[in-house]
Amino acid sequence: MGKIVVVGSINMDMVFTSDKRPKAGETVIGNTFSLIPGGKGANQAVAASKLGADTYMIGCVGNDSNGEFSLKNLRDMKVNTRAVKIVDKAPTGLANIIVADNDNSIIVIPGANFEMDKDVIKENKALLLSADMVLLQLEIPMEVVEYVVDICAENKVRVLINPAPAAPLKKSLIEKATYITPNEHELRLIFDNQETDAVLKQYPNKLIVTMGSRGVKYHDGNEIREVPSNKVDVVDTTGAGDTFCGALAAALVRGDSIEGAVIFANKAASFTVTRLGAQSGMPELADLL
Repeated sequence: MGKIVVVGSINMDMVFTSDKRPKAGETVIGNTFSLIPGGKGANQAVAASKLGADTYMIGCVGNDSNGEFSLKNLRDMKVNTRAVKIVDKAPTGLANIIVADNDNSIIVIPGANFEMDKDVIKENKALLLSADMVLLQLEIPMEVVEYVVDICAENKVRVLINPAPAAPLKKSLIEKATYITPNEHELRLIFDNQETDAVLKQYPNKLIVTMGSRGVKYHDGNEIREVPSNKVDVVDTTGAGDTFCGALAAALVRGDSIEGAVIFANKAASFTVTRLGAQSGMPELADLL
């Protein structure tokens, strides 16, 4: 199995559930509280590792109990954390998630994730260059993302960018990336509301657009291909996008074609939504076989 290096965020998710969302100035009695390891980078690393890829994480956590918990969890999930830096001047990233009224609202404190800088990348350049695929998201500073992509492009290392949370991307970054996996909202922001099919034709075998329950779309060089989602009973959609990206990377470094990798990643994401939690709901390779 190939080697994946994830450069990204590591968070602790504080999840509150309640029947009712509090209004300004209001206090309500909730139902449950959970502390769950999260962050798009960590989630995607866990997804890839669970599906058999040799996975390494480059990121930052605070010198605190949440950082300890996050690192232990990654190691338990067989993600190599030797390139995760523990920083003193910021806490581990936190997400406050309120689940109520069949929806969620989230406040994210980036914390140590925004202590990621070019020096952290320079210290781990050899690890980047040893990768079969580098996987990135946008919960770390954009200048770090651009720096990593530059290094990968110069050294012919494949790189997959998941442009979430949504943010504009420089045209040079789009050109240098091997694969980009936006959802429809992210695609509209990046490409100035251009029509989806028109954008896909400009970037064959690079842009892979996720469309939730409607599946996935990409251009294979000849035509636009649509891979429908698998029909399942949805329990929790948290982490489905991260599972898709981790699984896509795992399949591509394994040597699958783009079509095969998209089908595999779609299947993995569909499995995730049938179980509670992001990382806890992610499938093992045996689950998909």
